[in-house]
Amino acid sequence: MRARAPGSSANLGPGFDTLALALDLHVEVELEPAAALEVHAEGEGAELPTDRSHLAVRVAAEVLGHERFRLRVRSAIPVGRGLGSSAAVAAAAAGAAGAGPEDALAIAARLDGHAENAAASVFGGLVAATVLDTGTVCSPFPLDPALALVLLVPDRRLATEEARAALPAHVDHGDAAFNLGRMALLLAGLADAGRLRPEATADRLHQNQRGRLFPEAHALLDGLVAAGARAACWSGAGPSLLAFCTEFDADRISAAGALLLAEHGVPGRALRLGVDPAGLVVEG
Repeated sequence: MRARAPGSSANLGPGFDTLALALDLHVEVELEPAAALEVHAEGEGAELPTDRSHLAVRVAAEVLGHERFRLRVRSAIPVGRGLGSSAAVAAAAAGAAGAGPEDALAIAARLDGHAENAAASVFGGLVAATVLDTGTVCSPFPLDPALALVLLVPDRRLATEEARAALPAHVDHGDAAFNLGRMALLLAGLADAGRLRPEATADRLHQNQRGRLFPEAHALLDGLVAAGARAACWSGAGPSLLAFCTEFDADRISAAGALLLAEHGVPGRALRLGVDPAGLVVEG
C-alpha cells in the first residue's frame, strides 16, 4: 500500500490550535509485508533514526498490530519549520497501513498532538479541528480558488516544544476576544479573496510571544504585506512564514520574499505553493 498526505500551515494568525490549511508539499509512505522491520527514508527528515522510534513505524505498527513490514518514507516537507511534517507522516503511515480517514485522523491527532494539522493532512483544504469527548472532529471551510500562497522557509529549525514554551500560561479576556474577531475576518476573507485584509491575520496569543525566537519575523511579515500580499502570518509554530495572495501576483510576491530573506540575513527559500484540496490519498 502507498499513501500520500500534505503538510500544513496551522493557526493562520488568530486561529491558534484551531485552523489549518493543507499545503502542496507532500510525504509519501509505502508499506509492504516483510519478515522483519525495515525502514528507508528519503528527502526531508531522512537524517532521523530509521528504527522503531520513527513516527511512521509507530503509527503503522499500531494499525497493524506488528512490525513485520518494510516501510519507505519520501518527504518534501521540511522538518521543524512549522509545516506539519509530523502530522503528515502520521496520516500517510496510517493510510498505508490500511486505516480509513477517520481512524487516520484520530491516530495522527493523538500521536502528533495537533488535531488541526492532522485534519488538514487527512482531509485537505482549509479546516478547523478540535477534540471532543467522542474524539477529534474536523470542519471544512470554503476557500477562494483565486488565492495562492507564498511560503518563506528559513534554513533554521524551531522546535515546537520551544515555541510552545514561549507562550504564557494564561490569556487575557480582551486578547481572546481580539483573536475571535480576527478569525471571523480571516475565514470570510479566505472564502472571498476580495474581502481579505492584513488585519485578518493579526493575533495576540502566540505570534508576538514567539518573536524573540525569530526576531526577523515581524519585519519579514510587514515586508510581504508591503509587497502586495493580502495578509501574512506565522506558519504553525514557525519559523516558516505564510503570505496569502492571488494567482496574479504570486510570482512577484515570491520574488519579493526571496529578497526580504536576503535583506534581513535569513538564509532560506521563498516558495510559491497551492493548497492541497485532497488530503490523504491511498493507493493499493
